[in-house]
Amino acid sequence: MSVDTGPAAFVRDRRSARPERCDLCGTPVAARHGHVVDTGRRSLLCACRACFLLCPAGEARYRAVPDRYLWDPRRPIARLDWRGLGIPVRFAFFVHCGTRVTAFRPGPAGAAEAPLPPGLWAELAAAHPLLATAEPDVEAIVFRGRGWGTDCFLVPVDVCYRLAGVVRRYWTGCDGGAELHERVGELFAEIEQRAVPLR
Repeated sequence: MSVDTGPAAFVRDRRSARPERCDLCGTPVAARHGHVVDTGRRSLLCACRACFLLCPAGEARYRAVPDRYLWDPRRPIARLDWRGLGIPVRFAFFVHCGTRVTAFRPGPAGAAEAPLPPGLWAELAAAHPLLATAEPDVEAIVFRGRGWGTDCFLVPVDVCYRLAGVVRRYWTGCDGGAELHERVGELFAEIEQRAVPLR
């Protein structure tokens, strides 16, 4: 099942009773399977192992989503101005789409674009090389604010679909509610466990 990667893409919840199939060749795929980004249509495709391996990195139209998780313990990010960013829930993800970096703010209706103040991303990336390490279209940077600072990880872009789905499914009240924050915490704990230090 293909899913757009534009702003509306992160609104969708991809639960389905039918078994999934590879969007490239039609072969049934397991519950855990790889994904490929169609950069021409800006969509995320389910892929069997064979099709996943046939999709190269680089400038090709179909690009396999890598399984890379990174963090940079040497250069922690200080507190972000979440209100200034228009992101009240204190977590968001950033994807390099084409020639610009797009911020997405997960919410009860999915994830909406959050415009960045001019120059903010360039300023952050100059001080934090991890941000410039993400591969366009197929990897993302996720931020989560905490009392002492901001968690920052490089993740496969399909992790952002999971985050948006969790937020959409469990959001209650004005700030998301306790269960939502618990579920988001579980996802970030998984990311933190899988992440390796940037070299």
